[in-house]
Order: sequence, then structure tokens, then C-alpha cells
Amino acid sequence: MMSAHPDAAAADRRVSLVMSTLAFTVCFAVWTIFSIIGIRVRQELGLSETQFGLLVGTPILTGSLIRIALGVWTDQYGGRPVLVGTMVSAAIATFLLSYAHTYPQMLVAALGVGIAGGSFAAGVAYVSRWFPPERQGTALGIFGAGNVGAAVTKFLAPFVLVAYGWQTVAQVWAGALVVMAVVFWFTTKDDPVLVARRREGRKAPTAWLELEPLKNVQVWRFALYYFFVFGAFVALALWLPQYLIKVYGVDIRAAGMIAAAFSIPASLFRAYGGHLSDTYGARRVLYWTFLVSILATFVLSYPPTDYVVHGARGTAAFHMEMGLVPFTVTVFVLGFFMALGKAAVYKHIPVYYPQHVGAVGGLVGMIGGLGGFVLPILFGTLLDLTGLWTSCFMALFLLVGGALLWMHLSVRRMEQVAAGPVLDALPPFPEMQGMPAPVRAPKKEGAVLTDWRPEDVAFWAAKGRRIARRNLWLSIPALLLSFAIWQVWSVVVAKLPLVGFRFTTDQLFWLAALPGLSGATLRIFYSFMVPIFGGRLWTTLATWSLMIPALGIGYAVQSPETPYAVFLILALFCGFGGGNFASSMANISFFFPKAEKGNALALNAGLGNLGVSVVQFVVPLVITAGIFGWVGGDPALVKGPAGPTPLWMQNAGFVFVPFIALSAFAAWFGMNDIASAKASFADQAVIFRRRHNWIMCWLYTGTFGSFIGYSAGFPLLAKTLFPDVNALQFAFLGPLVGALSRSGTGWLADRYGGGRVTVGAFLLMMAGVCGVLWFIGAKDQPHAFTGFFLSFLLLFFATGVGNASTFQMIPAIMGSEMARLMPEADAATRARHAATEAAAITGFTSAIAAFGAFFIPKSYGTAIALTGGPQAALWAFFGFYVTCVVLTWAVYTRKGGLLHDIERARRGAPIHPAAAE
Repeated sequence: MMSAHPDAAAADRRVSLVMSTLAFTVCFAVWTIFSIIGIRVRQELGLSETQFGLLVGTPILTGSLIRIALGVWTDQYGGRPVLVGTMVSAAIATFLLSYAHTYPQMLVAALGVGIAGGSFAAGVAYVSRWFPPERQGTALGIFGAGNVGAAVTKFLAPFVLVAYGWQTVAQVWAGALVVMAVVFWFTTKDDPVLVARRREGRKAPTAWLELEPLKNVQVWRFALYYFFVFGAFVALALWLPQYLIKVYGVDIRAAGMIAAAFSIPASLFRAYGGHLSDTYGARRVLYWTFLVSILATFVLSYPPTDYVVHGARGTAAFHMEMGLVPFTVTVFVLGFFMALGKAAVYKHIPVYYPQHVGAVGGLVGMIGGLGGFVLPILFGTLLDLTGLWTSCFMALFLLVGGALLWMHLSVRRMEQVAAGPVLDALPPFPEMQGMPAPVRAPKKEGAVLTDWRPEDVAFWAAKGRRIARRNLWLSIPALLLSFAIWQVWSVVVAKLPLVGFRFTTDQLFWLAALPGLSGATLRIFYSFMVPIFGGRLWTTLATWSLMIPALGIGYAVQSPETPYAVFLILALFCGFGGGNFASSMANISFFFPKAEKGNALALNAGLGNLGVSVVQFVVPLVITAGIFGWVGGDPALVKGPAGPTPLWMQNAGFVFVPFIALSAFAAWFGMNDIASAKASFADQAVIFRRRHNWIMCWLYTGTFGSFIGYSAGFPLLAKTLFPDVNALQFAFLGPLVGALSRSGTGWLADRYGGGRVTVGAFLLMMAGVCGVLWFIGAKDQPHAFTGFFLSFLLLFFATGVGNASTFQMIPAIMGSEMARLMPEADAATRARHAATEAAAITGFTSAIAAFGAFFIPKSYGTAIALTGGPQAALWAFFGFYVTCVVLTWAVYTRKGGLLHDIERARRGAPIHPAAAE
């Protein structure tokens, strides 16, 4: 990002700033519309506290998640068209909201309304381009004062709602957006940086280059600050009206007016915060913000309490409770300092990242906006669990305390590094000054490995192998937990009907299938994250992300009133675990030399796959005991052979929480980043032109796609077909057999060739499907379940064999193809390109194949819904395996096939696989 062009006229600057601020004000008013109309919607639909929190938070989710994309597009195409497009899109969705009548329709419409919140990222990048660095803090503070749109909604919406209904509020607010979009387009100009780029004929930077700074931990620290100063502001703006109504008994109009006492200072004084940041420094402003916020949230979090003091002269009783007036004053002070903090955070961004204001500002804004989504849901959940209205401020007290602690530790670390030589020269104690200097131990290897030469035999023996193995053994448990979270629904959904959830069979199969869909999709993106963020940071973040579904499941399953939409969202979040495979394998591949890469990746993937078996073994055990005591919540009583039996379904999620935390901390403090671990997307994108990439996607979907799909669908399928059998106690054996067979049969592909072993694996899978079909047809006969289960074990065994053999085929295929693709190149160049493309194909096929975790369970559910049984789905799988056999034989193993001569000429010579899953 460049500073303002010198030719930019002062008048154009002022117009752009004023119109951008007005546009953001209107967008923010629309973004927080549910803070008022949501109260009436809640009354009409009879929503619970958690449902209401989800409804008001849903627009915040959309507006947060799209901020990165809008910020990048603004850097590439300019803020003017992006802002106008954002306003028009949000206006359409807001108008359609007035025609929603059911809770699911409201949630869908709320997703569209949330587009308005993304305007912040586009506006920050657009405004910053008009001003020099010394004035950007003030300019962005003025622009950010558009947060006052929340107060506009609280002032005006209650009166429109009472007079004409909430539908009219939505229509009027949508009209205001359209008018603002038209006015903005005709009164503003393209920013000077975009004009200069067009004049000089320069292309916009690619999205990948725009995202490069996001690997810096500092960006994520800024995001945490903004999670409080902005996310908590949005959350409280949404939460305060009903808080005031319930706690202080005021009506909706008075609640809106008083809540505005928080929203107005938290918005308008943002401009003043920008001025203070320019004058005194953003860090000092943040210190004051956090210190005052800690004090304010502590006071606000104190619940009404009765005290009885037994003194020497008798007993004295008194009551402590914050009244309406001190409450209003305190939230005014809190809002004032939040406004200063918002400006201070965004003062940092154009200073530290002048070339990437859109991308970095978009990420920080996204995390802050997610606070506005997550915190209202957390507030509602805490209220349901504790019964304390002040519990929302207790959560904010902990949040701001963590932000202050991280900032202070970072500042102290920076000061110590800056004064490092002076501090190192001082003795441990003052009285040792003047004495001979002690011999200092050499410093440990840093987190970033600037010198990494795994192919250098001496370097590898001296320290490379030790570091690489440490990273591998820290990666394995993180990946195992990822697979466990990815597949936890496969166990949970089979138990939901027992604890009072009345979902249809098709709905349950949807829950079992959705983690596969999101996990497979995320794999495509996760494949490229390690070169951008670094393996250590990304592994840590990816592991921490597992907390969201783990905790979410633990809370959601405790109440049968939890809406189905919440379970759908949590099922999608479980896909975080599925996506981690791609980044984990990419990270470990950078650490090992070619001679040991195959074995390292096999260990990482094979032991990671055991997470599927672990979850299906552990969860049925932990849900039968209250291992977390009162912290874990009360059990549900289910019908058992000896009467009502307690079942702690929440333990299915909670049991993984401590292990996720331990693994994330271990990754951060024990793993390393490799400075040279960079990979160009353009270099790898050539695989999309290779026909063998798509053929191997088809074949690997048949092997790994079947493994993960059967793992996800087997528990629920067995429970549906054999309701009298406790299939969950055996379910873990299938994934266990598949994972072990993959690890124990790799020598078959080495000895006989991956193509021929793959053909054999698919023939075994066809036999397994036939066995399953046979025993489903005889399910009422004795021992039918035993045959059904053994047939599935055969399927799992065959998928494991195929997982190893198909991945072994890939480097052999590309090694052979390079002679045709690069006939003029020397052997070393061919080998290098073959290795690069084989690694890329390995990652891409693993992403495509993971969609099996969605399609197989969903195929069961669809077949049962349409035909009354799963046979149609199984026949479809059988037909798919037939195509795999034919394709493998025709292209690779027949006489004249690509691998025919290689596999027969080199029997017994190992062909190292690029990876193994």
C-alpha cells in the first residue's frame, strides 16, 4: 500500500473521507439491525436465549468472514467499486429479510444482511490511500466513527418498529443503503494509488502476495486487541437492549436510548482516538484502554449480592447492586475507551504494513467482527448455564485481561531484544559487577530455522535428524486429534436420539456427512498455508481451531432445544480437523531428506489416521461417566436394560479439550519454521493440466475416500439397520484395521508394484460390498450383524492397502511422464520437476478424496429416504469400484500401460511414495 499520491487534491480527500464515513455509518446501522428487530422477532417465534444470540450474531459472522476477501479486492481493484457493490448486495438481502417468517429463514436472511459489515475492510484500505502516514490515524479514526450507525439503529428503529412493525424497519434500512450507494458512486473518485497504477500500466498484486503478511504473529496479536475493542463493542451493542429490559425493567424505546449511551461514545470518539494515537502513540492509548476496561468490566460483572456480617456487636446485613444510573455511566466510560482502542489498533496497520493495508486490515477486522458473532452466543450460553446476567461482563473481564497481558509481554520482549547487548553484559546480581564474567552456554536453536540442509549428510547427522524427528513427533498427536474431531460426529449422531433430539434419519446422516464436505474443501486451501504462515504457527493455529467444535459440541448436546441449525454449523466446524491433514503433511515434508521422506510422511499420516479409531473407541466410554464433575454439566437419563441410565453426551467434545490445549502449546513451543520453506502456487498449478492428476484423484477417492466415508457412516448405518446391537463398541475396529493395514502392507506395493496392488485392493472392496449387501438382505437372521461387520472389516482392510499403493503410484507415474514432457531436459531437472509435481498431486488428491467423508454418509441417508434402505448407495459404490479397476488396468497395469514395464522390471526395488495417508 502506498501513501497518498502528491497530486491528490485536498477537496477530493475530504469528500472521500466524509462519504466513506457516511457509507460506513449506514452499513453499520444495517449490520446491527437485529439488536432492535431481533427482540420483536424473538417474541413472535418464541426463541430461547441461545437461539436469540445466534440470530443477532449471524450477520456479524458474515460481515466478519468476508472482510479479508473485501480487503484484498480493495487492494487489487480499488475501494470505490467494492464499497458500492457491498452496499447494493446488503440492501437486497435486507429487503428480502422482511419476507422471512420462520427461524431458518431468518438465519439465512441474516447471513445476507451481514454483508454490510464487510464494508469496514474496504473502507479502511480506501481511506488510508488518500492520506500520508502522519495523518492516517486521524483519518481512519474519523472513518471508524461510522460505528455510530449502531446508535442510529437504537435511536430510530424502536420508533419505526412500534409504529409500523419490524418488516418496515428492514425495508427502510435497505432503501437507505441503496440511496447511499448511489450518492457515494457519484460523489467520490478512485483512490490515487489505483489511478497511478492504471496510468503506469502496473498489474494489481495477486491475492497470495496480499496474504503474505498474515503469517506474522504480530498481526494476530492486533486481531486479539480488536476482538475486544471492536468485537465486544458489537456484542454489547446487540446485547444491551435486552439486558436493560430484563435487568432494569425498562421498555424497548428506553432500552434503545440507554444502549446508545454506550454505542455513541464507542463510535464518535474513535476519531479522537485516532488523533491521540497520532500525537502520543498507539501503544500508550492501548495501555489506557485495557487498564480502564479491566476496571469497568470488573465493576459491571459483580452480580446483585446480599451480605451478612457477623460482628462483635451483632449482625449487619446489606445489599450490593449496581443501579441503572451508575450502570449507564460505567458503560459510557467503557464505550469511550473502546473507541480510543479501536483507533489505536488501526493506527498500527498502515504503519507496519503499508503495502497490505487491505489484507491485514481485513484479517484484523474479521477477527474483531467474529467477536461480535461469538460473544453474543457466549453471553446467551453463560446466562443459560449460570443464570447470572452479569456473566457477560465476567467473560469480557477475562478477555481484556488476556489482551493486556499479551501486549505487555510482547512490549517487554521487544524492549529486551532492543537492549539485548547491554542486558547480556550485566551479571545475574548487582553485587557480581566487577567480577570475572561467567562462561555463557550457547543459545538454543531459534524457532525459525534459517539454515536447513536435510540433504547434507553431515548437517543431517549433526542436528538435522534430531530437529526433524522432534517436529514429526509433535505433529503426529496434533494430526491424530484433528482426525478425531473430524470424525466425532460419526459417534455423536448415533446417540442424539437417545438424549431427546428428534431429528430424522436423513438429518442425522447430514450431520455425519457435513464434516467431510467442509474438511475436504478446507484441505484444498490448507495445502498452501504452510509456506504463507510457517509450519509452527499454522500447526498451532490449526490445532487451537479444534477447540471450537470440541467446546461447541459439549454445550450443544446438553439441551434438546438446541436448534438443528446449530448442529449443522458445528458439523461444518468439525471440518477444521479434516483440513489439517493437508497442511500437516506439507509441513513435515519440508523437514526430511528424500531418503527418509516417505517413511516420515507415512508415520505422520498413518498414526494421524488412528484418530478415527480413537474417537470411535474413546467416546462411547467417556459418555458413560461424569469425568468432569459439576464443570461438565448434568447427564441426560436414557432408557437402559436396568432402568434409566445417565449419559454425559457433552463428554464427546469436552474430553478432547485438554489434549488439544496440550498439543497446541507443544506445537508452539517445540516446533520450528523453516525460512526456506516457500512454494509457488504457480509452480504447482501445472498439475491441473496433467491428466494423471485427475485419474489419481478418481482412484484415491476410491481408496481413502472410502476409508474416511465408511468411518463416518458406519456407526449410524449399523445403528439404523441393527438397532438391538450396540455397534458403537465395535465401530473403532474398522478404522483401526484400515490404518494398520495401510502401515503394514506398504511392502506389497514396493514388491509387486502400486498399480497391480491397487487393482487387487479394489477387487477386495467389491467383494466387501457384496458381503455387506448379502447380510443386509438377511439382517433378520441370526448372526447377520456378525457377517455385516466382518464384511465392513474387509472393506476397511482393502482401503488401507489401496491408500498405500495409490500414493506409491504417483511418483512412479510422474517420473515416467517427465521423459515425455521434458525430452530436452537433463536427468536432474526431470527428477526435480517430477518430485515437485508428485508432491502437489499428492496434496490435491488427498483433498479431493476427502469428499468421500461427505458423499458416503449422505448417500446412505438419501438412499434410505428414497428407498427405505441403503442398498442403492452400496450398489453405486460397487459400480464406482468397477470403474476404478478398469481405469487402473487400462491406463497403468495392462501390457503397454504406463507402469507395466516399471513394475515388472523392478520387482523388489522399492519405489518411495511421496506421502501416505
